[in-house]
Amino acid sequence: MSNNNAAEADLSARDRVLLTCEHRIGYCFRDKSLLQRGLTHSSCAVTRLDCNERMEFLGDAVLGMVICEYLYQNFPDQREGQLTQQKSHLVSRAVCAQVASRLELEQLIFVGKGLQAIPESLKAAVVESLIAAIYLDGGYEAAGSFIRRAFGRELENCSDGDAENYKSLLQEEIQRDGSLIPQYVIVEERGPDHAREFHMAVQIGEQRFEGAWGRSKKEAEQKAAMHALDVLHAG
Repeated sequence: MSNNNAAEADLSARDRVLLTCEHRIGYCFRDKSLLQRGLTHSSCAVTRLDCNERMEFLGDAVLGMVICEYLYQNFPDQREGQLTQQKSHLVSRAVCAQVASRLELEQLIFVGKGLQAIPESLKAAVVESLIAAIYLDGGYEAAGSFIRRAFGRELENCSDGDAENYKSLLQEEIQRDGSLIPQYVIVEERGPDHAREFHMAVQIGEQRFEGAWGRSKKEAEQKAAMHALDVLHAG
């Protein structure tokens, strides 16, 4: 047995998980406890402060900053509304869950014995907590490098044209499961007549999804449809 194999054989099961995670995310931690906490779900933590929930909060903010910076630099001709729609999609739970699946992170999350399956929401959350762990261990540049690498496929698919038609995508998604038709409801309006803003929400049957503001009804409907899609994909 080689020295490397002998060393790996002496590793605990926990250490093997940490080492595997480092290989998959392409980052080696100086402080392994940050990585361990980033992978620890509340179901197997001694206290809520020992799990990755606080790291999700920080990782979400770092992810948003890196994505905003990328979009701002790469799409100089896009308006604020277009950049906002692209950013909302890229940092969504659905996209984070896709990244987690691509990196096979669900195999590495420390969970309690009662949790048999890893839901999409948990996979998405661990991506955010790992981003925070990298940020705390190596700084903003290290976290940004990981995000640009891990989200590379989604970033490459960004378009400098019109934002994706989320209303059409939502319609197609709903029609797969039944005959319900998404309804768009005005929740609130604000601003003077020359600069009116609209808060629209999607209603599908008895379920109303989180609404969104837009400078026109069309823009608000697109954002609301995107929110509904994120919820449906995460579920």
